[in-house]
Amino acid sequence: MKKKLLLAFLLFPIIALAQDDLLAGIDSVPKNEKVDSAFKAIKIVNLESTKLAAKKDFYFIVAHRFGSVEDGFEGFFGLDNAVTQIKFLYGLTDWLTVAVGRSEQAYDVSGKVKIADQTTNGLPVSIVSFNSLAFNNQLKESNYPNMNFENRMTYVTQILVSRKFNNWLSLELAPTFFHENFVIDDEQDNSQLAIGGGGRVKISKRVSINADYAVHTNRSSNSPFHNPLSVGVDIETGGHVFQMHFTNSQGIHEAGFLGNTTGQWDKGDIYFGFNLLRVF
Repeated sequence: MKKKLLLAFLLFPIIALAQDDLLAGIDSVPKNEKVDSAFKAIKIVNLESTKLAAKKDFYFIVAHRFGSVEDGFEGFFGLDNAVTQIKFLYGLTDWLTVAVGRSEQAYDVSGKVKIADQTTNGLPVSIVSFNSLAFNNQLKESNYPNMNFENRMTYVTQILVSRKFNNWLSLELAPTFFHENFVIDDEQDNSQLAIGGGGRVKISKRVSINADYAVHTNRSSNSPFHNPLSVGVDIETGGHVFQMHFTNSQGIHEAGFLGNTTGQWDKGDIYFGFNLLRVF
């Protein structure tokens, strides 16, 4: 009897320790950790990505589109007819980014609001809202003498939904509503819808292949415009991301490339361009 009591006394710490380890294993539930951003740049190519600026980060962005390479040597393969957008972007909080920009097409102010993050054991996607208010700079009073200020306004609303599948593949869906107070085509509705999509395939530590495409769902039947398709390369170089791409749209503002793309890939009517982002 004494031997049994002694054996029980000696084994008690081992049994208690094993029980504690078992309970610890039961109580240890994997946490819903936030997945790193699906995209490294603010835009995929033309489409906005679900990436926001970090709180108090300030971005200086230059977006440049040369003319069509179809111009050949006469237009120096597009180098003679470029358009540029200058944009300043600031992270007010980790969930709100605001920006102001100016291109040949429009002056615009915009904002991105983070709705939800993709997590490891929870929500499978990130969701962001993007909204823009623009003043069309291409509608000249000399061509439209009866034009009012409000005729120049354009409004854009997007819901951006992305998923980072692994370290090398990210995809995004971007249903879009945009309204132009003035459209040149009488048969085109002022309120327009588009469904955009894009993705990023990482091929090295600092380089990825990006592409995006959008379908204009209520384009008028006699419209001369086309759906935008863009393919490019992202290069991360320390404090900035350099994006080089080819696209059939020279427009940079959302209404420009979603509603007024003139180029056609099958005819060689494409534009070389780049987006340069510097973070301060």
